[in-house]
Amino acid sequence: MSDERTDLGTALDVLLRFGAAMMHAGDTAFRVRAAMARLARALAIESLAVQVTIGSLQATARRGGTTATLVREIGPPGIDAQRIVSLERLAQANRPGLTARELAAALDALEQAPPHYPVVVVAGAIGLASAAFSYLNGGDALGTVAAAIAGGAGQAVRALLFARRLNQFAVTAMCAALTAGLYCALVATLAASGFGPGHAAGFIFSVLFLVPGFPLVAGLLDSVQHQTMAAVGRLSYAAMILLAAAIGLSAVAAIAGIAVAPAPAHPGGIEVSTLMLRALASFAGGVAFAVLYNSPFATLLVVGAMSLAGNELRLALHDLGMALAPATFFGALLVGLIATLARHRLHHPRIVLTVPSIIIMTPGLFAFQAIVMVNQGAAQAAIIAGATGFFIVGAMAMGLVAARFLTERRWLVER
Repeated sequence: MSDERTDLGTALDVLLRFGAAMMHAGDTAFRVRAAMARLARALAIESLAVQVTIGSLQATARRGGTTATLVREIGPPGIDAQRIVSLERLAQANRPGLTARELAAALDALEQAPPHYPVVVVAGAIGLASAAFSYLNGGDALGTVAAAIAGGAGQAVRALLFARRLNQFAVTAMCAALTAGLYCALVATLAASGFGPGHAAGFIFSVLFLVPGFPLVAGLLDSVQHQTMAAVGRLSYAAMILLAAAIGLSAVAAIAGIAVAPAPAHPGGIEVSTLMLRALASFAGGVAFAVLYNSPFATLLVVGAMSLAGNELRLALHDLGMALAPATFFGALLVGLIATLARHRLHHPRIVLTVPSIIIMTPGLFAFQAIVMVNQGAAQAAIIAGATGFFIVGAMAMGLVAARFLTERRWLVER
């Protein structure tokens, strides 16, 4: 009996290590539970009950007459799309007869794999994404160039600070202040040289790489699947990241004396060249965030195309007079439906494809207005701007959820 308990404990310990790796990479709790259940059968575990939170895993396993219960800490959240893909493939590939030693060896190999993209490439991609954000939100040429430079520099600094294992919230606040401050300095310097005034709201487009897209979407998906503890933890983490970024931005806005800029006027007609530039910016933004999340090479063009399709639909509906929140819902819904087709060909989890594709829809202008208005004491206007931004972000996630309801019966029918 003692040997059986030891063997079961060893198998459960490795299984919890696998689940912790999935959670740490940013996967949803319901996918973690499903993958662990699949591996449990391969490890000859007859019964498995798992409790998932953002910071720990607790599981009770039974084999024969032996029962074991273990708890494993996960550590600070992270995002690694390639690791999500690799871990889910590992769970799907194993068949009965798997040993704890074999699973541990496979996890060792995955954990030693280096990221796909070096820091310089990721920083360049984020600079490109920041420029795309600025252009799509009405930024002028100066503001777009400054956003690209500041965004790339901010991401490079963030990567270096994370490599030293510094606190994520402190790093986010520092990088928000550094990036926004660099943007303001660039605009002020170039404008003084005769290049013309920059777009006042542009400083927020340079820091949108700090938006915790993965935790926000994963948290909502877990809520729909009744994984409440994991969902609340993820959404709380995302809220703290956003608060840290807002603190950094508020400091810069107060020091620089930035005023609220009105949203760009709605054009009466859209030229073909404008449509093409918007499409290019949407594509570039999707690819850039896929690089940031360490997505596999095979997904980059697909994510870019999904971002292009979803954001072009969103902007077209808005051009026709639809409010941004419902227009964003339909854009995200299209992204989710395309992901249903793409994942069967690529054999990748949907979250790896959908999240980087919708980040380009982030309502930066409303977030900017809310932050600046709070600094100016205009609480009512700040609440209106913040609520508008909140509904747009909610529409992004609910569009992805609706796509799952339409294409996956297990989402529509509760078990």
